[in-house]
Amino acid sequence: MNRRIGMAVAAVWLLGGSVAAQAAEITVSAAASLTNAFREVGQAYERRYPGARVHFNFGGSGALLQQMAKGAPVDVFASADEETMNQAQQHGLVRADARRDFARNALVLIVPADSRLALHRVEDLAQPGVHRVAVGNPASVPVGRYSMMVLGRLKSWPQIQPRVIHAANVRQALDYVARGEVDAGLVYRTDAAIMPGKVKVVATVPLPVAIRYPIASTTGSSQQVEARRFVLFVLTPEAQALLARYGFGRP
Repeated sequence: MNRRIGMAVAAVWLLGGSVAAQAAEITVSAAASLTNAFREVGQAYERRYPGARVHFNFGGSGALLQQMAKGAPVDVFASADEETMNQAQQHGLVRADARRDFARNALVLIVPADSRLALHRVEDLAQPGVHRVAVGNPASVPVGRYSMMVLGRLKSWPQIQPRVIHAANVRQALDYVARGEVDAGLVYRTDAAIMPGKVKVVATVPLPVAIRYPIASTTGSSQQVEARRFVLFVLTPEAQALLARYGFGRP
């Protein structure tokens, strides 16, 4: 355990000193790729702190940011990229002193499980047999921006671009591939792992940056103590083990 996470764990126990008095309900807006893992993390948190209740709102990170900007009641925000969290911080929507990186992920190229296409790298998306490729909308979805970091630099991008189908979030891109509505898609490794019988990973896509997930309590939260305690709980060994079970790497 590194020093930063160790300090966070200690802080959790300090915050939990008066559990009964502090227990409250909080709303956590989190990136769609965290859906399965965070539901388990929320259950673990409620077991640790009886009386506490965690409600989740999952979606594309950009869409969640816009909801907060418009006044949606959110206590904790977890984004799939640093850029969206930076925007939230710049607009004064999250507490900078409560921001933490809590997980890592990877970008992968997937195809339907029964696909016969010989795809081994993103450059192969220019093949004549590929007609539709699911990619998150780069204007509002982190996985879309990560995808464009790669696709936009390919010499074959002019051939690939007309084949791109934008998805509202990474789970929608995953569903498009799982249902065979597209020939391939770019999603996170953790999302591909939840549908092993419907999609297959054909390549891990190298990126110039690491895919880091930050989390922070919001400035508009009326439950600041509970919100901060949840943020710190996500860094505990218990929560990190749950995230690892779904394929997330340590921060």
